Amino acid sequence: MVEIEVNIAIDMNGGGGIGLPQMSEREMFEKLLSLESDFGNQEPEIAANIGQQMLHMNLIPLSRAFRVKIRDIASKIPARNAVLVGGGIGHLTAWLLDLWTGDPANPPIETRSRPDTFRIIEPAGKFGVIIDRLIRRHSSEKWTQVLTRSWQEITAETSSWSIAAAALPSSAQPSPLPQPIDLIIIDLPENQRASATNAALDVISKGGFILVKEPEVPTGDVGVPEDGQEPNDAQKKVESFNQWMKLIRECNENHSMAFIELSGGTLAVIRRSI
Repeated sequence: MVEIEVNIAIDMNGGGGIGLPQMSEREMFEKLLSLESDFGNQEPEIAANIGQQMLHMNLIPLSRAFRVKIRDIASKIPARNAVLVGGGIGHLTAWLLDLWTGDPANPPIETRSRPDTFRIIEPAGKFGVIIDRLIRRHSSEKWTQVLTRSWQEITAETSSWSIAAAALPSSAQPSPLPQPIDLIIIDLPENQRASATNAALDVISKGGFILVKEPEVPTGDVGVPEDGQEPNDAQKKVESFNQWMKLIRECNENHSMAFIELSGGTLAVIRRSI
């Protein structure tokens, strides 16, 4: 059973943006999160092989329901520039490249609509090498790139570049993230999702979308760390969830959101409104 909750904070009639049809914001969210799919739920072969590798490496992938829904939403957003935060060994990347370029072993007859650029953020250099091979396998080198730096570092540099852009000469170093960014997908451990989403809001374009899995609600009494002691894992989970709830309150005041219940958790879809 899939349940959709749409929470529109502001700009009820400010539909459209980044090439989406003119419609109310509620209609836009319902279209993005609808159960209709042009692609079904079959996993691309390359992604399936990567999923098996993840299991051998004791890495936990997003559930199939999340991968399908993220792929379907991405197919409906005509993003000029897209970013995936948390590339891992390329599992979700493989789903997205299959969406935009098709199966390299059986290429589609017609050229598919895709972003002008796709940036994958993966600080682990050894994983970056794996993703780079995946990019070449899909012949996507001209518009797809993996960045092996932290998301916070990249967004800070991008924000600084945006502020100074008007005064920079044409020969200046370009932004680390091509502008404007219309779609950011976050696939990180749950204790990093709140801070990563905050950073994403600093660089996403007005009308752009952020997709992120909501952290699980902590249960039980975890106590508080003693003075001078590091919080344990359970306490860190509570702290992270509190940061997430603070973020959601701020988004409720300033942006627009929708939530969809899927197998394995809740997907939050945030649209920057200001």
